[in-house]
Amino acid sequence: MMRMEDVFAASPVIAVLTITDVRHAAPLARALMVGGVGAMEVTMRTPCALEAVRVIADEVPDALVGCSTILSARDLYAAYKAGAVYAASPGSSVELLDVGISAPLPYLPGISTATELMAAYERGYDHIKFYPAAAAGGVPMLKAFAGPFPMVKFCATGGITRQSSPHYLAQPNVVCVGGSWLAPPDMVEAGDWDAIENIARSTIDDLSLAPRRPRTQG
Repeated sequence: MMRMEDVFAASPVIAVLTITDVRHAAPLARALMVGGVGAMEVTMRTPCALEAVRVIADEVPDALVGCSTILSARDLYAAYKAGAVYAASPGSSVELLDVGISAPLPYLPGISTATELMAAYERGYDHIKFYPAAAAGGVPMLKAFAGPFPMVKFCATGGITRQSSPHYLAQPNVVCVGGSWLAPPDMVEAGDWDAIENIARSTIDDLSLAPRRPRTQG
């Protein structure tokens, strides 16, 4: 089974995708992959989300495709059946924390406070989604988490832009960020896969040049 740390390590930015037409799923995933973004997650915000995950898993097997906006254990198992290699939620209910620790795919719980972080860590999670990052305190909050929780690694998601992403990734407890800017809706709708590939490639190039602090251990 894929480990959450493998997903975190695949790319400094995970593409956050809201797919409204399943025909866009495979070419969008291919464009991101060619551009150097190997990890992506399809949000459960549209009727075709699970089918889009199935298509990417079947037709772009090298992509690490996850499913996000998981709100219940039912959603988590539906993501697994669709072929997702991990599942992520915006928050972390007691049910999801309990079920997710032994689920057949890695589960990434979301937190925005120290109390939520303690509840997740207590159950065995040390790879956490910080969401909504920008609204929940951004980089200063992650710096605050680093002191009492040096063992936790974060994917910061929510309100992060291409311009702000290097500031998050400069934090020693942040391994990757989630970004919806990689797939602008108008480009997806137009099928402009070359443009999306270029956004992915230039993003990865920019992040590879940005200063990074040593990762925290744990």
